[in-house]
Amino acid sequence: MLTVFSPLHNRRTAKTELDGGILIEPHEKPSRAETILARVIHQDLGDIVAPDDFGLEPILRVHTPEYVGFLEQCWDDWVAADKPGEAIPAVWPGRGMRQRIPKDIDGRLGYFSFAAETSITDGTWEAARASANVALTAQKRIAQGERAVFALCRPPGHHAAADLFGGYCFFNNAAIAAQAFLDQGARRVAILDVDFHHGNGTQSIFYDRADVLNISLHGDPDLVFPHFLGFEDETGNGVGEGFNLNLVYPPDTPFSVWREGLETACERIAHYQPDALVIPLGVDTFEDDPISFFKFKSGDYVTLGERLARLGLPTLFTMEGGYDVEAIGINAVNVLEGFERASSG
Repeated sequence: MLTVFSPLHNRRTAKTELDGGILIEPHEKPSRAETILARVIHQDLGDIVAPDDFGLEPILRVHTPEYVGFLEQCWDDWVAADKPGEAIPAVWPGRGMRQRIPKDIDGRLGYFSFAAETSITDGTWEAARASANVALTAQKRIAQGERAVFALCRPPGHHAAADLFGGYCFFNNAAIAAQAFLDQGARRVAILDVDFHHGNGTQSIFYDRADVLNISLHGDPDLVFPHFLGFEDETGNGVGEGFNLNLVYPPDTPFSVWREGLETACERIAHYQPDALVIPLGVDTFEDDPISFFKFKSGDYVTLGERLARLGLPTLFTMEGGYDVEAIGINAVNVLEGFERASSG
């Protein structure tokens, strides 16, 4: 399987994450991507290529111009305001307040974010753009005939909405790739998010549309991030009614239970008959992940990959979560190897 990777992910080297009322070393860090890349090489998964540069146009098909402009300027504006640390939002336009873009950088940080754990640093813009280009290059290769491609994206993307960052995400790589398929002639695209956390950004982007079937299997948002989206009664809006499916699981869920939902998801995808499948691939479902509560074993990811392959669809994997750095490479590549073996069998 072809892997697309950019060393520009290292431009984002945040030092702080707000967690439990204190600033800690971020869970989302450069070693995540480097560990996965090392495993790809060790297992001889396939060729590794650098991304092309697609400019901002395909990003602007998903994200608003105001938001993209904010991300591009945020760090410079933060530094110009003589702020001593990393840019962390601290005030939001809550219920009953006006939804307008302030002039002050603190106000803009709050307007364009939904959570405070994700800081913006020098290099965040470059890394986020590179991550989107990684996904778009993978999409291009599939459009040119590849059966499956792994977009080793960092930073991840599935929490980013059209005009909001948070959950370590800035550009929604999976959504950008899905939209690119549609813009190039696909009639329908399916997104199957297997990350532990709900892909709230992806859901919000496609919630009122029927040309993207969005399915997410995840931990109960009553108990875990992102808390305010991802419930099973969220099924789409308007023409999008019935094209959003959330399958929600409690603490300590093992793969044997979760895979029943996976089967439901695969049956829905097969019935939808999409032209392409995008998999936001999170492996924070692992039993030792520090910020999750499922109980998957490393071998379960092989089974996951095998089932996805049986859908028989052109498939793009975008890397999302997974914060047990020692295991992330094994688990992510297990999915891809399972997919490859089932595809060739």
